Amino acid sequence: MKVPFVDLKAQYDSMQNEIVEAILRVVEDTAFVGGKYVQKFEEEFAAYCNRRYAIGVSSGTSALHLALIALGIEKGDEVITAANTFIATTEAITHAGGKVKLVDIDPDSYTIDPSKIEDATSDRTKVIIPVHLYGQAADMDPILEIASKHGLKVLEDAAQAQGAEYKSRKTGSLGDAAAFSFYPAKNLGAYGDAGIVVTDDEEAAQKIRLYSNHGRESANVHLVEGFNERLDGIQASVLSAKLKHLDRWNEMRRQAAKRYDEMLKDLPVKTPKQMPYAKHIYHLYVIRIEQRDRIKEMLGEKGVGCGLHYPTPIHLLDAYKYLGKPEGSYPVTEEVAREILSLPMYPEITEEQQRYVVDCIAEALERI
Repeated sequence: MKVPFVDLKAQYDSMQNEIVEAILRVVEDTAFVGGKYVQKFEEEFAAYCNRRYAIGVSSGTSALHLALIALGIEKGDEVITAANTFIATTEAITHAGGKVKLVDIDPDSYTIDPSKIEDATSDRTKVIIPVHLYGQAADMDPILEIASKHGLKVLEDAAQAQGAEYKSRKTGSLGDAAAFSFYPAKNLGAYGDAGIVVTDDEEAAQKIRLYSNHGRESANVHLVEGFNERLDGIQASVLSAKLKHLDRWNEMRRQAAKRYDEMLKDLPVKTPKQMPYAKHIYHLYVIRIEQRDRIKEMLGEKGVGCGLHYPTPIHLLDAYKYLGKPEGSYPVTEEVAREILSLPMYPEITEEQQRYVVDCIAEALERI
């Protein structure tokens, strides 16, 4: 048996007619950049997140970048975020003119540890970016309390958390703004790169829309130097077709996670922990296991696709040597990075496929 890490074809097969019709509508109307299909999806996703505004952009990275600009980041301002994240979080900070300030993570949730944030603040700190990682929300209430105390903005990095909840509130509805990615493998995935920013701040929304479209107010009227970071019509139409299925797909992921939990309970692995405040939607099902690299290699030999999210913490990447944070700077992040392994996870994964994955893990552990 072969079990892919992600099976996008299975999802397409389940809604082929809806997808084809969504794309054809855009082609027939030649509404390729901007237009009514983008506006329709923006309105739908804003309502889904219980936000007033949603601005479609070209990627999750663009969403973070533009949101930081809209929240007032200026050259030299510090932005606090987690050491365990994808580089998009931190490169967006730098490209917006900010300085990256990392904080270690909680060992159970793998998201930013709120107890370490206040010590990281300074008079140059302007924004906190909690990353809702792997499909689980960060612990937002203490983060929001710290932000209020110090006059900081909170930008949710919800790239992996479309539909996840924190104390019964959707991610995206918690901070001053939130950035989402719709990369194809996400729980809500486009057929290419796409992203969106949601907010209740009218001024921020206007600024994001302005900067995403070359700083253009109207034809040949450009108020600022902007960027070409727009959402296109085909991606918006595909996302509209998919959005109505998102909650059902998320529940299918949750059921698959429960099956994994049960199947893995007698093996020497640490399964993901759903925190008491969270509704985890398992964008990734991430276990911790000793001799991770060898296990991953052995699973690959058996046809099981796995991922690593993320094997090298941000501060140890070559791109961030300039931060001057050597090994040992963020010990929880570093320990987790040595052991994490992402197992195959998608709504359509079958119990038979999961049993094969777990049997292969058990066999690999016996052989080591």
